[in-house]
Amino acid sequence: MKLLKKVYLIDTNVILRYLLGDHAELSPTAEAFMQAVSKGTKKADIMDVVIVECIYVMNKFYKIPKSEIVGKLSGILNFTGIVNTGKSKILEALLKYRDLNIDIVDCILATNSSNSRIVISFDNDFKKLKAVSETL
Repeated sequence: MKLLKKVYLIDTNVILRYLLGDHAELSPTAEAFMQAVSKGTKKADIMDVVIVECIYVMNKFYKIPKSEIVGKLSGILNFTGIVNTGKSKILEALLKYRDLNIDIVDCILATNSSNSRIVISFDNDFKKLKAVSETL
């Protein structure tokens, strides 16, 4: 019987402590964990909702510019140990978020749209995002 390898679901606070290095006790712990993920000795998944929360906190509370946020999060998503099945879609959404004045949630919806997964919204931004969408 083969043992399953652990995959860690990383919470926003771990990513923030790692990126910001702003807590004497928690930041070094986050750094050690994220270095293990970077090298691939630990496997991890970062869910879309965590990416959204990271963006919100870094932008609204820490006033970090959009391009810097995207660079930092993209860097983490490219760590060897990140095993997200939808990693390319998240990276694509981050680039749309960086380049357009459109909310990250709309960018994520757009990158996940297809002919069989149609975004329904009152928002016209989905046309700019080239999403498969219908406006109500």
